[in-house]
Amino acid sequence: MTDRLKALSDAGVSIWLDDLSRERIETGDLAGLVQDKSVVGVTTNPTIFAAAIANGERYDEQVAQLVDKGEPVDRVIFEVTTEDVRNACDILAPVAAATAYDGRVSIEVEPTLANDTEGTIASARALWQAVDRPNVLIKIPATKEGLPAITAAIAEGISVNVTLIFGEQRYREVMDAYLTGLEQARDAGLDLGRINSVASFFVSRVDTEVDARLEALGSETALALRGKAAVANALVAYAAFEEVFGSDRWRVLEEAGANRQRPLWASTGVKNPDYDDTMYVRDLVVPETVNTMPEKTLDAFADHGEVLGDVVTGKGGEGRAILTRLTELGVDWDDVLVVLETEGVDKFKKSWDELVETVRGQMDKAASA
Repeated sequence: MTDRLKALSDAGVSIWLDDLSRERIETGDLAGLVQDKSVVGVTTNPTIFAAAIANGERYDEQVAQLVDKGEPVDRVIFEVTTEDVRNACDILAPVAAATAYDGRVSIEVEPTLANDTEGTIASARALWQAVDRPNVLIKIPATKEGLPAITAAIAEGISVNVTLIFGEQRYREVMDAYLTGLEQARDAGLDLGRINSVASFFVSRVDTEVDARLEALGSETALALRGKAAVANALVAYAAFEEVFGSDRWRVLEEAGANRQRPLWASTGVKNPDYDDTMYVRDLVVPETVNTMPEKTLDAFADHGEVLGDVVTGKGGEGRAILTRLTELGVDWDDVLVVLETEGVDKFKKSWDELVETVRGQMDKAASA
């Protein structure tokens, strides 16, 4: 176990790997990351699965069997991805048994349903039942249509990873959706202790969007704020988390056995090569949070990352001051959030199309074999 990753874990940050493949599962690579690199969870998405399926032969037999049965491409995707997630859940099961929150593996509802509440609920149910493991999390996007789906899933006892959160107001709506779902689950007699959730707050994409606007402004003051918006936004989000999960409403649920919905810092791989490649880990260290990293970022932090203690608690005001300065300079913050969510949903859908195309190619290959 590397010292730097252990220090990060000891600081209260749960390290989740933003990647999964059948090769990682079957070769023992994932188990090795759990044992040696403090990895205590996994997140996935269609792009990750597309890369795994395109680059490995370990799916060929299952795909061929499904083709022989005459299954359509969406069913093949469902069967292949839920099998990987189920097996990853089994690898992480000891972690889940030993901790209240970790050992979780996330799988995403079909992205084309991002603006379809009922479709999202149905997809979440199907994935939950198919994986059939208590440590799976179903990823539901935090769109307006996703919010009632989050409540419905939680109310049924389905654990949820709420994804694609960019701004404080939407994050507050996500937390409200979670608490409402817990209240409904409690009233239905469900065991709240068995329900888990994280709220995935996206980081690097914020700087990508805001930096482009600052560079367009071009002033020395504007350029000095490059690389500041994403962390500032996360500081504001964490302050909102502390407020909501310090409220009387939450205490009632906590006394009934409910688990907090932890903030998860997502999109933490640095996109600008001029920035420190560990900044979205180093600058967001705070207890009771998750940082989900691509392996490149994980390895970078293991090599040269710094843990400077809790650098988030009590800094919501500092974060808000930076966002205010951006607005004063002419950056339309509300528009930034709209653009990021719209682009995020589009990227989700494109990644799904990529997965469909990849699997269809594998199916064609199996059919002609």
